[in-house]
Amino acid sequence: MKVTYTLIGRWDMKNAEKLKNTMQPGQVYRRQDLVSSSTAVDRDLKTLVASGDVQKLAGGLYYRPDKNSFGVTRPDDRGLLRAFLKTDDFLLTSYNHFNQLGLGLTQVYNHYLVYNHKRSGDFTLGGKRFKFRLVPAYPHELSKEFLLVDLLNNLKHLPDNTDLVRQNLKYHLSAFNLKKVRECLARYGRPASRTALEKAYA
Repeated sequence: MKVTYTLIGRWDMKNAEKLKNTMQPGQVYRRQDLVSSSTAVDRDLKTLVASGDVQKLAGGLYYRPDKNSFGVTRPDDRGLLRAFLKTDDFLLTSYNHFNQLGLGLTQVYNHYLVYNHKRSGDFTLGGKRFKFRLVPAYPHELSKEFLLVDLLNNLKHLPDNTDLVRQNLKYHLSAFNLKKVRECLARYGRPASRTALEKAYA
């Protein structure tokens, strides 16, 4: 019986090794992506997770770590979100970016925002907290003009002194491209944001 168990263990490891070799280091995979590479994908993934060759990031989400001179790498945020959402169509941002606008905000946040068209809710992926929000539109890349509009859109959710933000806005408008602000406001701004900017530019 001991010989049989040993052979089964070796067979499991061999199959798991085959699955590992189909996974690129530094890449995040959904379980569904790996089904065609294994006849017993759950068993093989369990074996690889136990050996440390693969990390389980969340339910149905796996990462094959890469290594560099500093040690084992963490999954890339965009790759992680791409696998989770099964699309490249999203915008990763954070309330922390608002602190860089020079409007008096100082609060530090330990979560990220993901604007997208597919998922809503709070999820912990790879040890990081993400808040997924369904929004009608968002840019492909962050700009300080978009961040200004996004700040005004989310002002009521922030614990900072929002009256101070409105006051500071009047004195820092020259730091923003007016044309781009208006474009972002038209595409992404809420009514309250439009009102706030109209008062600031008045």
